[in-house]
Amino acid sequence: MRERIISLAKTCDADIVGFAPASRFDKDDAIFKILPEVETVIGLGFRVLRGIYRGVEEGTTYYQYTTMGVENLEETVMPMALLRIANLIESEGAIAIPQRRSPLIRSDEDSTDPEVDYTDVYRGVTAENQLDFLDCAIRCGLGERSMIGSLLTPEFGPFIRYCFILTDMKLEATPVQEPTLCDGCGECVRACPGGAIGKDGVIDSWRCAVYYNGANGSKNPFMPPDAFSSFDDEKRMAIIGGSYPFDKDEAREILDNIYFYPPAKHFYRTSICGRACDRACYAHLEEKGLITKKYNRPFRVREEWSLPLDQFEKKGKES
Repeated sequence: MRERIISLAKTCDADIVGFAPASRFDKDDAIFKILPEVETVIGLGFRVLRGIYRGVEEGTTYYQYTTMGVENLEETVMPMALLRIANLIESEGAIAIPQRRSPLIRSDEDSTDPEVDYTDVYRGVTAENQLDFLDCAIRCGLGERSMIGSLLTPEFGPFIRYCFILTDMKLEATPVQEPTLCDGCGECVRACPGGAIGKDGVIDSWRCAVYYNGANGSKNPFMPPDAFSSFDDEKRMAIIGGSYPFDKDEAREILDNIYFYPPAKHFYRTSICGRACDRACYAHLEEKGLITKKYNRPFRVREEWSLPLDQFEKKGKES
């Protein structure tokens, strides 16, 4: 049955399949609240195509990462795989409960998810029945935790998204991976165009959202010269340069003034930063020879580009 699940998962475009016995989880883990009889957690990893990041890496095309690498995977490919595998398991008389991550639910009142509009997020929702997705992925043997809390896999580095199935079927476990990828180099920290990642790897979710959406003019070819004209000039230029120390309320105000690029269909915000942290991480891992999936050429083949900020300063003063 295990091999049948793996074969079907691969047919449904899953790139990595892992199995964690319930015994790997603490007794108060959410998996037991969702399915008290759970015996196995099945993890499914789906690569985000390396080529999808190329547009942002080169500053040429932006829509593909969000529409194909986020929206299409999360709303079409992954749900279909979950349903087909769950149907296979239930055809054998076992229980199967698909589990998808919801970016619209936050247990923390003071945080947000950069991939969606902050006004769509439900905050303060009790999360005791929500899986810890990263923890589950690690326990299923899909990969390891990076210093900033992303999943790193030997095959695809951080270019991965994942989901799970809980079942009362006993299946042979996948070994947990020994951490060998993240060396704490800090390339992810330095790559963020808004300084949203602390040296300790902690991410300010509001700051991340602002610059994920494209508030840094040096990395946003769609930003008009009079962007953020409602702010005073000093504050405006600090925002555009990625250095203004705003709080969550000011973050909301800034996000309300970002109209530089349309969102995707399902509520996902278009990533203008193109996950600069993940791209820097991937380039570092590839340079070190730690990415096992090989390609014809390196991911990062040119010097990083940036746009001059004086265009905003001059136009801002004229206006």
